[in-house]
Amino acid sequence: MLVLIDESGCPGFKLQKGSTPFFVVGMVIFKDFVQAQAASVAITELKQSLKINPEFKFSKTRPAIKDKFFDAICQYDFEVRALVVDKSKLYSPKLRHDTDSFYNYFVKSLMQYDNDVLLNASIKIDGSGDKEFKKALTSYLRQSIGQHKIKKFKFTDSKSDNLIQLADMVVGAIARSYSNNRKDGNRWLNVLRKKGKIKNIWDFK
Repeated sequence: MLVLIDESGCPGFKLQKGSTPFFVVGMVIFKDFVQAQAASVAITELKQSLKINPEFKFSKTRPAIKDKFFDAICQYDFEVRALVVDKSKLYSPKLRHDTDSFYNYFVKSLMQYDNDVLLNASIKIDGSGDKEFKKALTSYLRQSIGQHKIKKFKFTDSKSDNLIQLADMVVGAIARSYSNNRKDGNRWLNVLRKKGKIKNIWDFK
């Protein structure tokens, strides 16, 4: 089992000064490594045909390209689970003022309440944090979630990993659906739903 984790939004709480009102963290889950590899190859071919360099990134991709991406990738066998945090409803002082604790807590929550999907999973997380942060997060998740769910962790740069790019696009599509001022708010989430990829989107309360 291969699991790709990415987030959309920031952990900041200056909501009147540019902090995102929502924080979304999601997992793209491949139960079959062959399907994961096939999806990665398809993303490489799509980048070449569309002249995308260096990566697919939801926030920087034109709508027509998003359409092509989701149409191409949804033929592969994966599922999506996500957690959405409305920061205006979060009152914990620790989570509001400690960005590491905020990130760690919600990644843990997403993985912990997984409906028993995770089993000996190889986890890839988008991130370029310092070594101590990565070590602390890995230890925290192993202790909080349990050994049988996690086989190994790897932090990777999205530019060099097609499947992390997939996670970025999927989580971006979910986050966009929470933007009330966007005409295309549900456009790509609806594609994922129609293709049966969305297993759970949990609004944290």
